[in-house]
Amino acid sequence: MSIFSNILAKIFPPSHPAVVATQGAPTSTTGGAAATPAAAAPPAAPVDVDAVVSAMPGAAQLNWKTSIVDLMKVLNLDSSLESRKQLAQELGYTGSTTDSAQMNIWLHKEVMAKLAANGGKVPADLKD
Repeated sequence: MSIFSNILAKIFPPSHPAVVATQGAPTSTTGGAAATPAAAAPPAAPVDVDAVVSAMPGAAQLNWKTSIVDLMKVLNLDSSLESRKQLAQELGYTGSTTDSAQMNIWLHKEVMAKLAANGGKVPADLKD
């Protein structure tokens, strides 16, 4: 599973179409049936990303609303530079991964935008 898929799975409920679609990726087949694409699933209620993440253990002590490292820590995911470089590659980052500060800023904005695009309710101040 990709790092972004792991982020989705930590924030969205298991039955959410975005999570189902990433878990149904062609890594395994069950009974020969293909995974149903997310587009065919009924629309799910928006997931309040701020409320879900804020309720997680440690969220109050970390600056997850502006830091990709802290967001990944709250989600109990590997926040190492290597992991963030992999996430940047997954999400199509075209800048230099040697400038980790710039990459981290881009990653946080992009993750919030992708969460919103996949059915997350993301406050405007988290998208900027």
